Amino acid sequence: MVRVTDDGVFDAPIDKVWKYVNDNMLHQHTTFQMTKVLDQKGNVLTVQAEVDNPGEKGRHMESWKFVFNPPKGFDMEYLDGPWKGSRHTHTYTPMGNRTKVDVNGDFRIQGMDDATTKKTVLAYFGQVFGEDSAALKKYK
Repeated sequence: MVRVTDDGVFDAPIDKVWKYVNDNMLHQHTTFQMTKVLDQKGNVLTVQAEVDNPGEKGRHMESWKFVFNPPKGFDMEYLDGPWKGSRHTHTYTPMGNRTKVDVNGDFRIQGMDDATTKKTVLAYFGQVFGEDSAALKKYK
């Protein structure tokens, strides 16, 4: 497992960030698409997602488990697929009309060494953060 930390600041207040995170119709990304809710109990959500293959062309299906702790953040675990066993936590900190997000986790990607895994995870989070930042500017 490789420990990865990252952070960023959204130009949106925390209530808008949470509303967006929970809006399955508008919270979309190019690297993955949540396709089906498999189970939901309280603040725990298990979903199926269609995901880009790491470092390769094509896509595959995998399952993820989220534990939501609004407005503080959420935990995510990859239940199967190339990232199986990886876990990370997103922690949100309100900053007036902005919201800081800290991401901390332990990652493994099947077939990748530690350095490549870290580089891949940071690139993934950078892309997702960029997409979320752009979407939040348009989100009502």
